[in-house]
Amino acid sequence: MTLWPDRRILDLFGIELPIIQAPMAGATTVDMVVATAKAGGLGSLPSALLNVEGLRKALGEIRAATKAPVNVNFFAHLSPADDPSAQARWRALLAPYYAEADLDPATIVAGGVRAPFDPAFCDVVEDLRPEVVSFHFGLPARELVQRVKATGAKVVSSATTVAEAVWLEANGVDAVIAMGFEAGGHRGNFLTDNMATQVGTMALVPQVVDAVRVPVIAAGGIADGRGVAAALMLGASAVQIGTAYLFCPEARIPDVHAEALAASRDDGTAIANVFTGRPARSVVNRLVRELGPISEGVPAFPTAAAALAPIRAKAEADSRDDFTNLWSGQAAKLALRTGAETLTRELYLTALDVLDRRTPF
Repeated sequence: MTLWPDRRILDLFGIELPIIQAPMAGATTVDMVVATAKAGGLGSLPSALLNVEGLRKALGEIRAATKAPVNVNFFAHLSPADDPSAQARWRALLAPYYAEADLDPATIVAGGVRAPFDPAFCDVVEDLRPEVVSFHFGLPARELVQRVKATGAKVVSSATTVAEAVWLEANGVDAVIAMGFEAGGHRGNFLTDNMATQVGTMALVPQVVDAVRVPVIAAGGIADGRGVAAALMLGASAVQIGTAYLFCPEARIPDVHAEALAASRDDGTAIANVFTGRPARSVVNRLVRELGPISEGVPAFPTAAAALAPIRAKAEADSRDDFTNLWSGQAAKLALRTGAETLTRELYLTALDVLDRRTPF
C-alpha cells in the first residue's frame, strides 16, 4: 500500500495521519478532539466560545485522556469599539422577527461572546503547552505570537488568498492552511473583505504551495478520501476537515443544524455575514434569504450574534432553523456517518486506496 509521501506536516506536528479535525467553536467537543488524536490525526480544540477557565478545563481533560499532540485554535480579530448606531440599525432589522415571536427586544444581551486571543489566553498556552496553536483571521500581536512560539508550539493560521499566505509566512507561521471558498464556517480572510474574489480550493492550494516555503494544509470542500488524495496531488502536505466531523456523534450541534446537514445539497449553502458580522458559509435558511446573505446592516463581528440569540432560541425550541448559523461546507453530502476516530482513519485509508488505484501516466 502507498504510504503518505509528504511527511512535512506529520513530522512538524508529531502526528501519524495527515488529517486535521477543524476547530469548530460550539460544535467541537473534548470527546471529538480525543477521538481524532487517538486515530493518529490532529484533534483541534476551539477557544472562541470559551473563557480562560473553560479553556484550561477542556485542555486539561484532553491531556488526561491522551498524550497525543493537540491543536488549540484562537480567533485573532480585534474587538470592535461600541457603536450604538450600528446596533440600533441591526435591532430595527430584527424587530419584525421579535414581534413575530412575541419577544421583548429588551431581552437582547449586549455584546458578542467570541473572544480574541489575548495575554490571558496566552498564559494558558504557556502553562499547558499544546503542540500546535492555530489562529483564524490572521495573527495576534507579534509579542503574543513570540510568547506562543517560545513554548515550542507550532504556529498555524488560515489564508484565503496567496497574498494572505505570503503575509503569514513572513510573520512567522510554521504552516499555512489554504482555506478554499468551499469551506464551511467563518472565512479566515484578513487582508481583504471582498467575498466576490475569494478563491476555490483547487485553484488556491497549488498557488499557495508555489508561493511559500512552509508546508501547506488544504481546507474547503474536502469530506472524503478522494478529496484528501486530491489535496496531496495539488501539493498540500495534509488536510483540515470540518463539516464531515459534524456528522459524528461527538459533535455538539442543535437538532435543527443536524437536520439541515442531513438534507444539504452542493448548492444549498451561501457565504453570509448576518449571523455574526463576518462572512461565513452556512446552509441557507430564512435569515440568509430575507436579510442576506451579505448585508450592510449587520454590526461589526462578533456583536451581531447577541441580538439574534433570543429569536434563535425561540425558533429552535419550535424545531425551526430560521435564525441558526448552520455552518457547512459545500461537500457535506460526501461525509461518512461514523465516529470521529473511525472517520479520521477512513479518510486516510480511502485516500491511500485512491492513490494506489490512480492510473499512471
